Amino acid sequence: MYKYFKTSELICSHTGEDGMQEDFMLKIDALREELGFPFKISSAYRSPKHPIERAKKTPGAHTEGRAVDIRVYGANAIKLVEAGIRAGMTGVGISQKGSIGLRFIHLDDLEEGGTRPRPWIWSY
Repeated sequence: MYKYFKTSELICSHTGEDGMQEDFMLKIDALREELGFPFKISSAYRSPKHPIERAKKTPGAHTEGRAVDIRVYGANAIKLVEAGIRAGMTGVGISQKGSIGLRFIHLDDLEEGGTRPRPWIWSY
C-alpha cells in the first residue's frame, strides 16, 4: 500500500486496530522519499481505548489516523520539521531531550477547530 511503511508499524499498539488515513500516509510516504533517510515510527494510530488517549481530555490526532511520531534527532530532526511544514503538516511536536533513542518528532495535518489551534508547534 505504501512504499516505505507496513501496516504492522501503523496499527494501535493497544488494540491492533488500523485507523490511519490513506491521504495522510501518502504525505508521510512522500516526505520519506524526499528526505532519503529511514523513518522509524514509534506511534501512529491510537484507538480511543489506548491508555494514552484515555488519559486525555480531548482525543488527539493519533485517534483520527492523522498523526505519526517519528524517532529522529539532530540534523535529520531539523530536516524533518522543515519538510513537514512545507508539506502542509499543521501540528509539529518536538521531543529532543533525553536518550537519543527516545527522541522524536510528531507530525499531523489536522485543521483548526475546537481546542486545537493550527498551525501549532510545541515541545514535550
